[in-house]
Amino acid sequence: MTVLGQQVSLAAARTFGGRLAAAYGTPHAAGLLAFPDPARLAAVPVDELRAAVGLTRARAAAVHAIARAWQAGFTLNGDDPAQAMRQLLELRGIGPWTAGYLTVRALRAPDAFATGDLVARRALGGVTVAQARAMAARWSPWRSYALFHLWAASAGPDQPEVTMPGTSGTS
Repeated sequence: MTVLGQQVSLAAARTFGGRLAAAYGTPHAAGLLAFPDPARLAAVPVDELRAAVGLTRARAAAVHAIARAWQAGFTLNGDDPAQAMRQLLELRGIGPWTAGYLTVRALRAPDAFATGDLVARRALGGVTVAQARAMAARWSPWRSYALFHLWAASAGPDQPEVTMPGTSGTS
């Protein structure tokens, strides 16, 4: 699902996820659909995946490649977040934001930070990726908790800019 949400709004990511589940998911309790497993997605031709979900060819190819990697036994080293980041970045279609996000969410690494995250950068006053990286360095070894704080603070309508310890809250 993370790859589906790269460089699109949360609403678009949900739409893509729903289409993916509708096309390739399996029925589950209470009329729900289970998200398709890697083996199922790896068996779908890229062009079919692209058409069914409404993805670009590059994104459909990335979903397919990642599904094939997981089906072939790809796993992340949860004991070493830096190694996990490197492993993720080696996969086609995984960029720095996605690798950082997965390290924070899937591996629960307490010192990971998705520096390219648009919501976090907006909450910090519209800073650049480099500025977000510099700010986040001051929050080590708890950067993921700062990221969760930034996301939560940005969840409501008309949320003010967040000032984090060690920053002025401005660019």
